[in-house]
Amino acid sequence: MEGVAIFEKPVVIQLGRIDRDRVVVGVRDAATLLLYEWPENSSAREAAMQACLAAIKGEASVTMARDAFVAAAQAARIYLGDLP
Repeated sequence: MEGVAIFEKPVVIQLGRIDRDRVVVGVRDAATLLLYEWPENSSAREAAMQACLAAIKGEASVTMARDAFVAAAQAARIYLGDLP
């Protein structure tokens, strides 16, 4: 499907309550979370937002955006892992 940037493996993060894990399946999901719900403002968050924007515009790969999103989630200590 054109214009859909889906991650090869979904990313699982935990933004708040322990029973509220979030499964992030693509670049647009990641960008929305980074913009509106991220727990901290950091250089890793900024880099992930830039990578997601570049992927949405077709200027970067989905893999690059995913890697930056995972790095930001790890830096914020909300990364739980990947789904197969």
